[in-house]
Amino acid sequence: MTSPFRLDFPNTGRAFAARVAETAELCSVLTALGLFPPRPTVVVVGGAAGLDATDMDRLRPLFGSGIAPVMEKYGAVGVDGGTLAGVMQLFGEVRAGAAFPLLGVVAEGTVQLPGACAPDRGEGFELEPRHTHFLVVPGDKWGAEAPWIAEAATVLADSAPSITVLINGGDIAYDDVQLSVKAGRPVVAIAGSGRTADAFANALAGELVDEPVAALVRSGLIRSVPADAPEYLAELLEAVLGAGVE
Repeated sequence: MTSPFRLDFPNTGRAFAARVAETAELCSVLTALGLFPPRPTVVVVGGAAGLDATDMDRLRPLFGSGIAPVMEKYGAVGVDGGTLAGVMQLFGEVRAGAAFPLLGVVAEGTVQLPGACAPDRGEGFELEPRHTHFLVVPGDKWGAEAPWIAEAATVLADSAPSITVLINGGDIAYDDVQLSVKAGRPVVAIAGSGRTADAFANALAGELVDEPVAALVRSGLIRSVPADAPEYLAELLEAVLGAGVE
């Protein structure tokens, strides 16, 4: 296990990060970062660079009114893909005015770490600077971080409840849902947010969809709430995270 290190973001603040090479290291690495399991955990996956300014404005209340207040109430930790784009940027924005920790899980070959030389393949995406922690995992392709996001959430939650929120998203978001279901983690798809989230919401509404989506819906772990009703998302998160409170 490598020692945690600090990332300094100009005009924004700092975060603590660690590299991890094997999933067996996750518990010790997360503990070294000060993220001690068990913790209620909220995973956010979905749209990144494909979300435009109008999409971002429309989806922002889901974070400010739906996700953040419940996370603060239950001392939850957030987990996402950590880059300055789409739903991860929105998660970082709301974290800036809140107290919960937010862990970005990034594949090293796809991002630019502050103060480091650019990866060999391309310039790399910027990290979202309002995250409090980062896990840097192996990989040089988008999606390489997906299994690490799922496993990090499982390790963080341990015996505490966890849930995945799917907002928009493409093929990688489908993989994220599949990994969450495999881990036994409930998923809430935000209906009306577009693409993969809408495919799952449509399946829940009884529409014909591709068999892989239908099969995941049959797991019974996937639910949906409308994109324009952050209060319904808050109620669902409250029901899941509050179940772990005695």
